[in-house]
Amino acid sequence: MKFVIIIPYKFSASKNILENLEKLKIPENVEIFKTEKESIYNEDIDKEIKADYFIFATRHQSSSGVKSLCVHAPGNFSDNKLGGKKNELNVSMPSFMKIALNELSKNKLKDFEIEIEATHHGPYFEKPCMFIEIGSSEEEWKNIEAGKLIAEIILKIAENKKRFKSCVVLGGGHYNQVAKKLMLNSEYAVGHICPKHSLEFLDKNMLEQMMKRNDNKIELVVLDWKGLGKWKNKVVELLKNMKIKYERYDKLKINS
Repeated sequence: MKFVIIIPYKFSASKNILENLEKLKIPENVEIFKTEKESIYNEDIDKEIKADYFIFATRHQSSSGVKSLCVHAPGNFSDNKLGGKKNELNVSMPSFMKIALNELSKNKLKDFEIEIEATHHGPYFEKPCMFIEIGSSEEEWKNIEAGKLIAEIILKIAENKKRFKSCVVLGGGHYNQVAKKLMLNSEYAVGHICPKHSLEFLDKNMLEQMMKRNDNKIELVVLDWKGLGKWKNKVVELLKNMKIKYERYDKLKINS
């Protein structure tokens, strides 16, 4: 399996990760691709470079300024104001994101939150891809320990051959706590996440994409029941009509 690490090197978080990667022994199945563009606007790199998987090593921005290390799958449930294509999800990497999140948790840096974000923004790729990010301000983007940890974890992802049972999550917040608990405390890896604020755009087409656009087979839809808000009936009816297996998170036997 060949991995391409995409580095928008003009931005301090990516530069930090790159400098730490260059101190490590890069395996033969890993290529570093440097780009001047902001990560979300790097369309079609997967058509320029032959590879199996693409990992964006970049910054996370948040108005809250919370120190965080994040992973997520890209894609848009509605508009494409932040790159990608309208109503198009990318192919997610559930098992690799699970490895990343567990490594971040196991090697947790002081004062940093570990988060999995809901599916959002571009670019659009046809090959599997994921984001791993340092957030949320210049101070954290330049944090050498954060850059070193992300660099080491990226190479661990590239060495990983393990696959986990996989699911997708409906409901909850952008920083999705149900998905995080599933990743850290269960046998499941999580692919796409449709948070409560995107459920109005969830239809048959988008749900089919959530189920199919993953490099693992999706075995279950997990519902953040309270986090579905006013969309509970719509979501359940859609799942039943499409004959998709689902379960409420609070009914699963998971240590959290």
